Amino acid sequence: MEIKELIDSIHYNNDESAFNELYKLLINSLNQFAWSFLGDKEACEEIINDLFVNVWTGRHKLNKISNPKVYFYVAIKNACLNHIRSNTSKRNRDAKLAETYYFHLSVDPSQLLISKELEAGVLRAVNSLPPRCKLIFKMVKEDELSCNEVADILGLSNKTVFAQLAIALKKLDEALGNK
Repeated sequence: MEIKELIDSIHYNNDESAFNELYKLLINSLNQFAWSFLGDKEACEEIINDLFVNVWTGRHKLNKISNPKVYFYVAIKNACLNHIRSNTSKRNRDAKLAETYYFHLSVDPSQLLISKELEAGVLRAVNSLPPRCKLIFKMVKEDELSCNEVADILGLSNKTVFAQLAIALKKLDEALGNK
């Protein structure tokens, strides 16, 4: 089922199995997204679990969510930023916010048909991207969000997201020797 169908089933039927399926469908991508903000496994798990508890307890209002995928990402982003604000000193908070857009590129083993050398080149190229380019690239290419959804989640204009993605793709192309 798609996210919207699961949300509808939870909202209209109080369907626990749809809720469990929704959790399983989103947990990995939301965990990676939260990790990019916090770098703390326990805090990420707590924030994600709190979000899903709120989804279940507020299931009678779920029909008001027009784009559930964006809703989940924005909720995680806001919860992570609140966590950073409340749990760190001013100096530590500034350091954490500077690292906010850090992420780990995960490689799907089923797609390891490319050579180790090319894989290493891609990882080096991605890691050399500026932080915002890395985050946008990850959200579009790995999390399969549209540029419009990324713009909504990060509070950026569509033009900024498109420009950052174009910069990321150009730098990756150059780094991989396609100058």
